[in-house]
Parts: sequence; structure tokens; C-alpha cells
Amino acid sequence: MERKQKIIRASIIGIAVNIVLVTAKLAVGLLSNSIAILLDAVNNMGDALSSVVTIIGTRLAGRAPDKRHPYGYGRIEYLTSGVIAVIVLMAGATSVRESVDKILHPQAAAYTAATLAVLVASIAAKLLCGLYMRAAGRRLNAQTLAASGSDAFFDAVLSAGTLFAAVANMIWKVSLEGILGLLISLVILKAGAQMLLETLNSIIGTRTDKELAKALKEKINGYPQVRGTYDLALHNYGPMEIIGSVHVEVEDSMPAREIHRLTRQIAADVYEAFGIILTVGIYASNTGDSRGTALKERLETIVSGHPEVLQVHGFYADSEEKTASFDLVVDFKADPAAVQGRILEELRETYPDWRFVAVLDSDYSD
Repeated sequence: MERKQKIIRASIIGIAVNIVLVTAKLAVGLLSNSIAILLDAVNNMGDALSSVVTIIGTRLAGRAPDKRHPYGYGRIEYLTSGVIAVIVLMAGATSVRESVDKILHPQAAAYTAATLAVLVASIAAKLLCGLYMRAAGRRLNAQTLAASGSDAFFDAVLSAGTLFAAVANMIWKVSLEGILGLLISLVILKAGAQMLLETLNSIIGTRTDKELAKALKEKINGYPQVRGTYDLALHNYGPMEIIGSVHVEVEDSMPAREIHRLTRQIAADVYEAFGIILTVGIYASNTGDSRGTALKERLETIVSGHPEVLQVHGFYADSEEKTASFDLVVDFKADPAAVQGRILEELRETYPDWRFVAVLDSDYSD
């Protein structure tokens, strides 16, 4: 079954479970005059609506790329997560208002054995639903399903709190309705804020996962012709669509046909192993040039005195033209242009008749 169909199936199951819970909780909440149970029902209604949004978003995100959107529509899944987060925040805000009103104007609740049975069944259903959704989300790399799974676990905790309040009311005649409702509301708001933050991070773009970057570089460095891997940059166009680029260092004596064969092989192997579309560029490394080697050693000595420089790579010296170029990766906290100027100045002091080009790179990945 395709990923899209599996996500939709999981969402339909979530909708069915939540509709049953909403119906049961509304009934016992109205009969018992319990604001906590009614808010729990509102929360479940929000979950059902979230699953509907997930289905719509998944269908839209699964559309094939076209001329207007050549990278596809995968990022719609992130927008869907944002809509779900807003729904959760709205439910939380409504719950806060109703809970405060219940605290200021308390009304006695009348719990029964049927009330307790509904709450116990709700806890069990939400725990099972949460396990299913979270597992499906991780297996399918679906942020919306994973978020729904986490939300289901929150719901189980909230229902457990409601159950405690009902038992306390029946045994000790203590009303915890308003206070418990407020606590439920705060938990809902916190969950919504976390979901929204994760969504915004996905849309804005975050640093490449450390373990993924490590695995990719180990894979590429495994080719005997590769002397180093640099400038790995990955761009996410949806949970299942990653496009990126990387530079590999090879000997300057390597023929073009071998470079062509190597870069094509790397791109094909990376796609097969990771599902990532990777463009591979090259850096030439000086071979048999003692002057170039001496220049590189001098550069490394200079850079060692600048802790804000995270990496220097792509160095190549042309002794005939007396030119040398290299890339600098500078810490985000430093002033890249100022660091670049100081390093070039120190190089020119040692080699005044040479021309140096220092290209500033960004620290995209580990």
C-alpha cells in the first residue's frame, strides 16, 4: 500500500475512535453537568477535525510535480501540521475560558457508574490509538500522524485526571471540576504550541540531522578516489523528498571521464541507500606540487590561530599563475568578512606576490 493511502487509513481510524468518544463524553458530560468531561469531548472533537485536515493535506501533498511546482507539493504536509496546531490552540483557549467560568461560578456535578465506565474506556481507547498513530507516524515519516499520536497520549492523561476528579467527587464530595479543567486547558495549549513550533521549524528549514550527515559522509568517503567530503547541504521538500548537494575532493590528475563516472556513481548509490537526490561537485587537490603543499600548510597554521574558523577546505594552488583559492566555514557567532580579511592579510604577509581567493561557506551540516 502506498504511503499516502496508509496515512489516510490511519487518519480514518483516528476519526472513528474520536467520534465515538465525543458522542459518549457529550452524553455523560451533559447528564452529569461535568465541565471537565465536556472539555474532554471538545478536545476529542478537535482531534477528529485534525485527522480530517491530515487526510486533505496528505491528498494535496501527494500531487505530482508540475511546471509551476517542480519540487512537488510535499511541504503541504507541514502546512497541514500548522493547521492542526492552530486547531489545538483554539480548543485550549476555549477550554481556559470555560474552566475559569466554572471556577468563578461552580456548579455541582453528579457522577454515576456509567460516567466512570466511559472515562475508563476513553483512557484505554486513547492509549491504543496513540500507540498506533505514533508507530504509523514514525514508520511512514508522517509528522502529522506522529503529532496525533502524542496528542492521544495527552488525552489519555487528561481523561485519567477527569476520572480522578469524578472518583474524588463521588467519595469525598470534593469538586475539582474548574481546577482540573484549567489544568487540561494548559496541557492542550502547551501541546499546540509545541506542534506549531515543530511545523515552523520544518517550513523555515533546520540543520541537517547529525546522524544522517555522518552516515552520508561515511558512505561517500568510502570511495577510494575521494579524499574528503565537504559542503553537504540538504533541502527538504516534504517528508519523503530531500534534494541536496555535496563536494568531494579528488586528485587534480584525475581524468574528466573518471570524475564523471565517480560523481554519477556516488549520486546513484546515495539515492539507492538514502532516497536523497544529490548533486556532486568536485574540488581538485594538488598532487606533486611542493609549493602548493607549503602554502596549504601555512594556511592551516594561520587558521589554527582562529578558533572561530570551523573548517577550511577546497584548497588549490596554481604555481604558474601564483593564485590559490580555498573555502572557509566560519562560526555563525563570528563576523565572517572580518575573519576572511584577517586570514588573507596574514597569507599575503608571507606570500606577497601571490593572489588568494577565500570563499565563505556556511555551516550547513556537521
